[in-house]
Amino acid sequence: MDIIQSAILGVIEGFTEFLPISSTAHMIVASKAMGLSQTTYTKAFEIIIQLAAILAVVFVYKEKFSPKKIELWKRLIVAYLPLAIVGFVFRHQIKDLFSTQIVAIMFIVGGIIFLIVEKFYKEKEHYVREVEKVTYKQSLLIGIAQVFALIPGTSRAGASIIGGMLSGLNRKASAEFSFLLAFPVMITVSAYEFLKHYHEFSSENILTLSVGFVVSFVVAYLTIKLFLSFLERFTFVSFGIYRIIFGIILLYIGA
Repeated sequence: MDIIQSAILGVIEGFTEFLPISSTAHMIVASKAMGLSQTTYTKAFEIIIQLAAILAVVFVYKEKFSPKKIELWKRLIVAYLPLAIVGFVFRHQIKDLFSTQIVAIMFIVGGIIFLIVEKFYKEKEHYVREVEKVTYKQSLLIGIAQVFALIPGTSRAGASIIGGMLSGLNRKASAEFSFLLAFPVMITVSAYEFLKHYHEFSSENILTLSVGFVVSFVVAYLTIKLFLSFLERFTFVSFGIYRIIFGIILLYIGA
């Protein structure tokens, strides 16, 4: 992997990680297009750029990472637990599910679900508009919805956002809760993968790793900011349409 390739992957990770369009699928397509195989080094690289995306969340929501917000984090842990438990128990079965065809199908299915939810979603006066006001029951429902993200191509952000909307959060609160929920999820996954691939973090790879990290952080930070502004004026319909189109293209490529 050269510097240009690391920068491209950093852009893709930073842009897609927090949007409801599955970063995994886009990384697959980009890696294939650039002729990059899934080696232990590329896996280590993915850990680095994911950590950069996590850091971007911390910078955007630094006021949420405070002892004063302990009640919020209790709710986020409740939302995190279903994915952690199911993911650990069925980790081998989940790994066997991974294929381009399944990713493509789940992309299309997720897109259709977004269109259906938006068709019937009516934001009501009593809907939660601030993440601090999310209840334990809503947190659990979001966590259960997030479990579906274990199916490759579903999108963790997409599943948790849909869960938030269906449990009584407005669009912006659903997205913000999803951003914060990414922190425990991605920290756990990154730590697990780091233990498996720590030997790849050597001085020989420091330049490409650094470029990927910086690019991913900057793009993720800007994406979160722009996405929140987008949701103040628009719905998730465009993301649903995009998912369906991208899924069809992915099916064609994988055929």
